[in-house]
Amino acid sequence: IIVTYIAGYIIALAAPIMRQYLTLEPYYILHGQIWRLVSWILIPPSSLDIFTIIMLFFYYSIGTSLERAWGDFKYNVYIFSGILMTILGSFLLYGIEYAVKGYPALMGTAFSTYYISLSIFLGFAISFPDMQVLLYFIIPIKIKWLAYLDVALLAYSMITSILSGNWAGCVVILCSLANVLVFFLMTRKGKHNSFRQNRRRKEFKKAVSRGEAEYRNPNGITKHKCAICGRTEKDDPNLEF
Repeated sequence: IIVTYIAGYIIALAAPIMRQYLTLEPYYILHGQIWRLVSWILIPPSSLDIFTIIMLFFYYSIGTSLERAWGDFKYNVYIFSGILMTILGSFLLYGIEYAVKGYPALMGTAFSTYYISLSIFLGFAISFPDMQVLLYFIIPIKIKWLAYLDVALLAYSMITSILSGNWAGCVVILCSLANVLVFFLMTRKGKHNSFRQNRRRKEFKKAVSRGEAEYRNPNGITKHKCAICGRTEKDDPNLEF
């Protein structure tokens, strides 16, 4: 996702007119421009500045932590399910707009990877609620409080969208963050393993593999091994340990 951000910023600087051909527009997709099913990921959610760069480093940090905690498969399913839900949400919104207004509506840049990135953050907060981060590099705060703040802001955005009759905002938020809801329900049922459990399991497997590699050989199992040179009685029966 970070790589797509970088590519999107390069496209925006080098050829801004190309941006209109990358957005997630169901109307154009249904008329043959199927590349938009993928190219919308290149649309960055904001302009490039120092705060965006800091945020990308932050997302990279929590993303790699989640990948280690959940495993590659579960982490990839989480990310790609968020992308798939976003695509389905765009077609759902297109159908609603067409049914209400009677003519096809264009989404513009309503759908981007902003909520996909936010889902990574919320998933991290669910997994490690008590982890402490430095807000603005100064204020220590537990990550769960930042997640509560984000959820409150999302709820506020949805309420204001409903009151103003802008159902598009609700559909975008709900569909893009549907994977967070699924993951939350799974963790509530106790199907989620903690990061410490996964780490202990990996360390145990490494220790077992290392022990087998050090003490096993084609001729059997050795009784002694020098901690400095690594030789055993199989190398020289006359060695004393």
